[in-house]
Amino acid sequence: MKFINQKVLPAITNMRDYEKFLQTSFPYCIIMDFHIAQLRPIASLAEKHNKNLIIHVDLIHGLNSDEYAAEYLCQELKLEGLISTRTSVIHIAKKKKKIAIQRIFLIDHQSLDKSYRLLEKSQPDYIEVLPGLIPRMITEVREKTNIPIITGGLITTPKDIDRALQAGAKGVTTSYRELWKLNNEL
Repeated sequence: MKFINQKVLPAITNMRDYEKFLQTSFPYCIIMDFHIAQLRPIASLAEKHNKNLIIHVDLIHGLNSDEYAAEYLCQELKLEGLISTRTSVIHIAKKKKKIAIQRIFLIDHQSLDKSYRLLEKSQPDYIEVLPGLIPRMITEVREKTNIPIITGGLITTPKDIDRALQAGAKGVTTSYRELWKLNNEL
């Protein structure tokens, strides 16, 4: 499975940050909080700049986060992968040979147990664990599932990134532009 040899994954939420991302050496980014009408121009710019998009299906305005949305995105846009909390989206991404990242939230043990059951069914390529500030849980999820982990949520300092990576995360998602520069330093 191809993937991100990036320790820091820019999570892009607006055009200003997207334009800054296009000028970086990062090959991958995560697109979220955009309107569906913005996706085609974003994908065209990515292709023009040799960038790879991972779309967070659940966080695209005007799009249902279901298997039909996943089909649409995979057929209509040049993208590398999809992120979702929904197993049906993960199944479509895998079927379409895209990177499939299942997002889970660590709220309590009950939600963690439910996530383990979902992950067993969906078998994503990667798991995005949120929040990323709990290194012990990153290690536990990685060991229990044997699926590579990326993490994000509430990551605001270089030390947060270091802790997540030391706990076994392959990468850290962040919308904090000041942390993007750390990719080459890690």
